Amino acid sequence: MLKQLWKFLRALLMTLAAVGLLALIVPRLVTTIHSMSHIHSVENAPAERAAIVFGAGLNRSGRPTPILRDRVETAAQLFFLGKVEKLLMSGGEWSHAHSEPESMREYAISLGVPAEAIVLDLAGHRTYDTCYRAKAVFGLNSVLLVTQGFHLPRALFVCNALGLKAEGVQAANRRYQPLMSFIWNVREQFATLAALVDVYVSRPLPVLGEPQPIFSMRSPNRAA
Repeated sequence: MLKQLWKFLRALLMTLAAVGLLALIVPRLVTTIHSMSHIHSVENAPAERAAIVFGAGLNRSGRPTPILRDRVETAAQLFFLGKVEKLLMSGGEWSHAHSEPESMREYAISLGVPAEAIVLDLAGHRTYDTCYRAKAVFGLNSVLLVTQGFHLPRALFVCNALGLKAEGVQAANRRYQPLMSFIWNVREQFATLAALVDVYVSRPLPVLGEPQPIFSMRSPNRAA
């Protein structure tokens, strides 16, 4: 009797483990396939009026981390090449003294981007929130997304699922340690599953507030 019970429990555990593994792998596979034809280099990126730069943390001094500097540098390159007119810096408040978007703005200005070309989204705490607010608050209908390759599939999938037409530009100005790349990709497995739940199940409403359209409502969102 105990032997049969053990066999049953072992089969049940193996089944649950297989289901859990599929739940992590399938969403990442779906978003990766979806994004394959929508990720570009800076030089080959299509022209859009605005680019979204996703936050990626600050160091103890309140300055952007290397991965975030990579994103801001890539966005600046897009601006200097005339690919975009505005950069939407999206992130959260890390403390009363340190704002992620503010730090991103300061770094972009140090690279030569004019202050008037930068717009801050102080409530872009998550990728879902950033994509939702870009359309609902900032009045964007199509954008370029600037982030690393491991994050782009999820960001592209979420933005397009929320009705914001998006193309991705990979931030790849630095080489990262293999261990960090591994950690980011493992984290992305769980984040992608959570993103699909947000988009198709829970559909949470982020902080919105008053509309703050970046461009005139009469102006076309997509660059000519």
